[in-house]
Amino acid sequence: MPELKCTVQTCLHNQNYYCDLDSIKVGGSSAKHAQDTCCDSFEERKDGNSYSNTMKEASPKSEIDCKATECMYNEQCHCHAGKISVEGGNARRCQETECATFSCGCH
Repeated sequence: MPELKCTVQTCLHNQNYYCDLDSIKVGGSSAKHAQDTCCDSFEERKDGNSYSNTMKEASPKSEIDCKATECMYNEQCHCHAGKISVEGGNARRCQETECATFSCGCH
């Protein structure tokens, strides 16, 4: 299970750069570059909501269901990188996020 670091502070699931979800989905089935990927689990944090409604503690480890099949870390739609970084700063929708660890295994 990869260590997940997330810089998307506008996401409802982000707690101090960790995710409070046990697993996330990374989209980008035709991705050739990191910017072609996105965190499909992103939910915008609305005003007044510091964290998601769950009382679950965020963890540095998450299962990654990855649709970026060209990524060198993708094995049967699961990420096998030791660490991944999801980025997107002030994202307001999932398309403004990306898996910065994506590395095309294209030939």
